[in-house]
Amino acid sequence: MTKSRALLIPELVILALACGCAVGPNYRKPTVNVPTVYRGVTPEEAAQGEARSLADEKWWEVFQDEQLRELIKTALQQNYDVRIAAARILEAQAHLGITRADQFPTIAANAGATNERSPRSKFLPPFETSANQVGASLAWDLDFWGKYRRATEAARADLMFSEWARREVLTNLVANVASSYFQLRALDLQLEISQRTLASRQDSLRLTNLLAQGGSTSMLDVRQAEQLVFTAASEVPSLEQQIEQEENFISTLLGNNPAPVPRGRKLTEQAHPPTVPAGLPSSLLERRPDIREAEEQLISANAQIGVARAAYFPQIPLTATAGYQSSALTALFSGPAGLWNFGGALTQPIFTAGRLRSNVRLTQAQQQEFLLRYQQTIQGAFREVSDSLVAYRKTQEFRQQQELLVNSAADASRLSHMRYSGGVASYLEVLTNETNYFSAELALAQAQLNELLALVQIYKALGGGWEQ
Repeated sequence: MTKSRALLIPELVILALACGCAVGPNYRKPTVNVPTVYRGVTPEEAAQGEARSLADEKWWEVFQDEQLRELIKTALQQNYDVRIAAARILEAQAHLGITRADQFPTIAANAGATNERSPRSKFLPPFETSANQVGASLAWDLDFWGKYRRATEAARADLMFSEWARREVLTNLVANVASSYFQLRALDLQLEISQRTLASRQDSLRLTNLLAQGGSTSMLDVRQAEQLVFTAASEVPSLEQQIEQEENFISTLLGNNPAPVPRGRKLTEQAHPPTVPAGLPSSLLERRPDIREAEEQLISANAQIGVARAAYFPQIPLTATAGYQSSALTALFSGPAGLWNFGGALTQPIFTAGRLRSNVRLTQAQQQEFLLRYQQTIQGAFREVSDSLVAYRKTQEFRQQQELLVNSAADASRLSHMRYSGGVASYLEVLTNETNYFSAELALAQAQLNELLALVQIYKALGGGWEQ
């Protein structure tokens, strides 16, 4: 082979590679049925058609409690799930680098020196030999059919899947910390109500005991007053247990060992808007991390079809070596010491007992599975948003009615005490109204909590919380 022909070989290889095609289907974004508005949006909000969404706001803009912000910030830095998700991104980046490297030639250098002396034998005198060699080798499996390019496309989608998975972890973590913090503040409020009620009922019991000792009332009234005390007292240890366990859970979310959790605003002081902008349903496809995860899985599965189809076509590996070899180091790079070789091969599968066809069918079935999962994830996302919107509106209405119930129960309790003191009612009436008032106060605290939890759920369902 002449020198000019040898120089043409790399150019021809590059030209052939550039003209090569990538077999398999190119990814096209699936069409999905997207509603014009979310169910759960009021007619007034639907008429406005506002594109702004609560999810567009940063988490520190949604949650106004400074202490809650500090807890979320700590959790985002220390939570183990977040750190594991970040490590998985590094794994996916490395895997992408490994896969992409298959598209390029592998070049290696080598050098060696051998000196050998053979002893004198019966028929031959002693002699010495030496061999010195330096060179380089090249191996390249031409990606003429796009096998490695499709594999790289799949690996890049896997990397994006890992990134969106990390963002989903962030979204869930922000929602979990906020929900747990509000739950903790609700328990604090319920404990405060129980302790205040207990102190009031203990005073009432002491007064009833004095009246019974003076003969102004019966022991039945004393026993009924004791029931009120014991009812309130039984709530205190139960709430204290729940508070400590909730603190332990929040500490775990923060990546810490169980410890007390600092408080900020009271439950009744937490800010929340009367209405929440939901935005356009079409924007949910681009914002929700789980939807983007499902789409990246679909992209990867689509690319794997091309990898499987490329196995039908010939493999074209190229090899080349070049260097110098001489028995003397002084003559290693001169004279006739140079050497080189270039070779190529072609391997075409002929009979595989249906393996290649089955592999293509496998990848096609997997692509269909991930397509259905993608559509299912979108449908589930729309449902979550609609559920959270109606939950927020209805929990507000319930809380408003519960406030009216508490006011009514408080007044009934006050009037029953007045009637009992005036001798026109039995203590049973006091017992009934006190019990109703205590239950209504605890239920109001739960209603206030549910309203805040619904707000957190809307923010999460709309895909908010992952932007830092």
